Amino acid sequence: MGKYKGFSGSGMNANKNVSNVVKQAQKMQEQMEQIQSEVEEKTVEAVAGGGMVTVVVSGKKEIKEIKIKPDVVDPDDIETLEDLIMVAVNDAIKKADDMMNEAMSAITGGINIPGLF
Repeated sequence: MGKYKGFSGSGMNANKNVSNVVKQAQKMQEQMEQIQSEVEEKTVEAVAGGGMVTVVVSGKKEIKEIKIKPDVVDPDDIETLEDLIMVAVNDAIKKADDMMNEAMSAITGGINIPGLF
């Protein structure tokens, strides 16, 4: 009988435990929503080509700004410019993802919750 502490006989204790778990889950969800909202307002910056292309992305993964230095603009080599932009955008999106994951792991304790963000 004493083998399973916390589950000894009374259904009332079990209901109280479930109620506490539900309250904790609701509180965690509220905290996660607040942090997600805060992170979505922040921005991250990524550069490519030694600073020739700079991309700023929000926590929502929206491109906020692209800067291109005139030196990288060569009408005879558009592919290099395209590649630099793609590298900077992809890096900025990854940084935005990392920023959100880091903020959320502070709440979830590093537990991966599928479909969360």
